[in-house]
Amino acid sequence: MRPATQLFIVPTPVGNLEDITLRALRTLKEVDFILAEDTRTTGHLLKHYGIVKKLVPHHLFNEHKTIENVIERLKDGAICALVSDAGTPAISDPGYLLVRSCIQAGLRVECLPGATAFVPALVNSGIASDHFVFEGFLPHKKGRHTRLTALAKEEKTMIFYESPHRLVKALTQFTEYFGEDRHACVSRELSKIFEENIRGSLKELIAYYENKAVKGEIVIVIAGLG
Repeated sequence: MRPATQLFIVPTPVGNLEDITLRALRTLKEVDFILAEDTRTTGHLLKHYGIVKKLVPHHLFNEHKTIENVIERLKDGAICALVSDAGTPAISDPGYLLVRSCIQAGLRVECLPGATAFVPALVNSGIASDHFVFEGFLPHKKGRHTRLTALAKEEKTMIFYESPHRLVKALTQFTEYFGEDRHACVSRELSKIFEENIRGSLKELIAYYENKAVKGEIVIVIAGLG
């Protein structure tokens, strides 16, 4: 008989609230408490589905301090779910440290399948999806040049996350390392009413976005070398 799961990793919609699984909803209803990256965002989701549950903040700035307490509660028999603002926790969001700590403590962890932003962005891009590397958010300063220099030789499709106000700057920097003719796609507002997938060369994408006010989460998919 399998030991009971004590920590559930629960993906939440990246936009459209209907993109949550029945299993995820059942899990959120059954756990003792929910660790949330932003309790306001998660509270909105729970309210939409009529779920009342204790929310505990667990984010990038406090996860080192909260993990020990969470582990002790789970050892005492509590069951919890970890959610991020959108998508799957630990994918460019807090979660890895908690998962590792639970495993080291002998606690059972279970990750539910579900939403994550880079998969629909990759498929929508029309760029080769059989082999790819997920880079997430690149460092803003230290290490950025080194990483981009290495990626300039990458033959697989590359996937990046970026904030809207840095989009044009990032695209411009990509041209310096990958060339302005490299094919790419910018996806934003995935699964929402104003979803947009703009495809073209890096040069064309810069021209499209340089005079636009951009909002929403951004996924950039870039073809590999060759």
